[in-house]
Amino acid sequence: MNRHSLPSGEAATPVSNLDRIPHAGATLRLPFDFDDRTEVTVHLGEATGKRAIEDDEFPFEALSDIAERESWRKEIYRPTTYISKWWARRLGTVFRAIAIGAFAESGTNVLDLFYQSTRIPDRVVFDPFMGSGTTLTEVVKLGARAVGRDINPVAHCLARCALSAHDRQSVLDTFRAIEIDVSERIRSYHRTILENRQVAEVLYWFWVMVAQCPHCSASVDLFSSRIFARHSNPRKFPKAHAVCPSCSSINTVDVRDTRTRCSSCPTEFDLGSGPARGATASCPHCSHSFPIARTIRETGQPPSHRLYAKLVLLPDGRKAYVAATDEDRRLYRQAERELAAMEGPYPVVSIRPGYNTNQAINYGYRRWHELFNARQLLCLAILGGRIGQLKSRPLRDLFTCLLSGTLEFHSMLCSYKGEGTGAVRHAFSHHILKPERTPLEANPWGTKGSGAFSTLFASRILRALDYAENPFELRLVPNGRKPKSAKVFGLSERIGSRIDESFDGFADRCRVSVSCGDSGATNLPARVMDAVLTDPPFFDNVHYSELADYFHVWQRHILGADGCRRQDTTRSDHEVQATETRDFAGRLTRVWTETARVLKDGGLLVFTYHHSRHEGWRSILQALMDAGFGITAAHPIKSEMAVAVPKLKAREPINLDIILVCRKRTRLKVRSRDEGLWDAVSAVAEDQVGRLRRAGRRMSRNDVRVIVMAQLLRRLSVTDTVENALVCLDDACGWTDRLIERLHAEQRSPIAVDGSSGQ
Repeated sequence: MNRHSLPSGEAATPVSNLDRIPHAGATLRLPFDFDDRTEVTVHLGEATGKRAIEDDEFPFEALSDIAERESWRKEIYRPTTYISKWWARRLGTVFRAIAIGAFAESGTNVLDLFYQSTRIPDRVVFDPFMGSGTTLTEVVKLGARAVGRDINPVAHCLARCALSAHDRQSVLDTFRAIEIDVSERIRSYHRTILENRQVAEVLYWFWVMVAQCPHCSASVDLFSSRIFARHSNPRKFPKAHAVCPSCSSINTVDVRDTRTRCSSCPTEFDLGSGPARGATASCPHCSHSFPIARTIRETGQPPSHRLYAKLVLLPDGRKAYVAATDEDRRLYRQAERELAAMEGPYPVVSIRPGYNTNQAINYGYRRWHELFNARQLLCLAILGGRIGQLKSRPLRDLFTCLLSGTLEFHSMLCSYKGEGTGAVRHAFSHHILKPERTPLEANPWGTKGSGAFSTLFASRILRALDYAENPFELRLVPNGRKPKSAKVFGLSERIGSRIDESFDGFADRCRVSVSCGDSGATNLPARVMDAVLTDPPFFDNVHYSELADYFHVWQRHILGADGCRRQDTTRSDHEVQATETRDFAGRLTRVWTETARVLKDGGLLVFTYHHSRHEGWRSILQALMDAGFGITAAHPIKSEMAVAVPKLKAREPINLDIILVCRKRTRLKVRSRDEGLWDAVSAVAEDQVGRLRRAGRRMSRNDVRVIVMAQLLRRLSVTDTVENALVCLDDACGWTDRLIERLHAEQRSPIAVDGSSGQ
């Protein structure tokens, strides 16, 4: 059995819950016999030579299985970083393993340490792209000191909340005080009077975008289907609800039917079609066809909407779809009047053009508040105003983050997912600001609805507090053909520290330093970081800053326009993300150069990355070499969850990241030429693809590309000059494509009993 000795003078600390330490499928070896109860906390010293993460045997396939289980419910398994929205969050399992492997000596069994009470005391880890704080959270759990920086104020606010120490009783008392002051006022705007004059809570209001026909000036409801509510499993639950085009009555229908007759008027109508078809609409009054976005944009106003239905919670606990009434519309007009009487209730900030914002601008939206209707603005203003009155900065930040989470589910960009699932499709399900033609309005305080302030308090804030007090890891337990997961407690330190905003305080032994700014220019002293572990953005069309402004304008409105919120946008000339490869490579080089300055000479830079295009890999290679880094190891690992809408729509989705392990080139042996490039790359790539295959993981063509390109970069990064490396990379396109095709095609061949590919 592999033993780890303690430093001399160190007291032995038993690992709790030893009987719950797992084996993750067949590939994970138990670090001890179950009859042995003498395990101790393992303190990793300062390894001076090769590290475990640089070993070819790094257990990426077993870690991928655990990480995949985390990816299914990241908000449950890593809740501290999920209080509000951030993009492309990587998995805590992966970064726990990276941190352990970056400090353990070569030959150490990383999986043994993963499920032990492992500590990295007094070591300092830097993340220059901290995002929501995943890396920082994992290294704090391991006992290390953490320095994080991000150029985006929304990410900075979230990371601060994730890592700060929060007093549970103060958080509960604050929520109850907010509830007493505002909940009834908000809920009063989400009630309706039934036909029997009983009062019922409204869970959801259903709206439809309306356009004026350019030919006859008639008002056209932009339905693409008359069915507006159905079950997520229509085969098993075929009952659905449709709105009559003539009288707007709500009809119960069967999704298998194509037509129905209205139960309230003589109209017979087609269930599966409406006036809207793709980018155009056909007027039902004059049959004139017109482009939807242009017609709305030419009015000079944002789109108009009509309230047509509601889902109510009946007094007996049942739910019912009901047509909207004149009384409902009077209640909405009352909300409009109250909003108009308030002074500065919401942020008034222009939406700047950009790839991720142009679609909303194309529909006539010009300011962020126009993405909300008047009742949503009123309720959010009531909540935001009350949060702004909180005296404690940590509490004010925490509840502002919670309100940001609420914003994601409460705008006219949201839509109805249906029954049998989380009902609200949030505003960023498509990674762009996509106007919804049939938007859904929910109750922001919440009764039983999705994404409401009160329900998110329970599911996000309280869950985050629980996890911070008692973190856990996931283990996979054999359960027939499909293992189930269990939680392993007692392995990590608690999360929660006083946060330092500058390295001055951190140097005085503060545990965590979190700052907002350009990571290409920091005030950190030279050679102070033991390791840099991060997940950089990559060049593509999803710009976090363009989307983050949706939250930033509200956070700035509540918390004040000072510090990192002086500007009304989070966009910056120094952000690394860019659509042009030259810009991306240059900006990333600045950060990697600063990373090299603050990193100890023997320290590692480790980051995760993937890309489907040659330019993405070329940019990474150039940035690393220009900054003085070479790659010593590359391991595939499970990426973010594969069920996100952009991935589901991709022909060859990428479900793997690559872990790139780098050292300063001054510590590496560089080559002038590499005659054995093909053999070296193909051998390692084939081995890694085979290991994942034998672990039961099927890879897309782009997954295989990630593995092959990473091994190619690994070899080229120690070429004598950047120019030679880039020329070689470009020349390799043909044979790498052939290798990718071969390795991808081999997945169709059976795996022999001995684990090799059968013929």
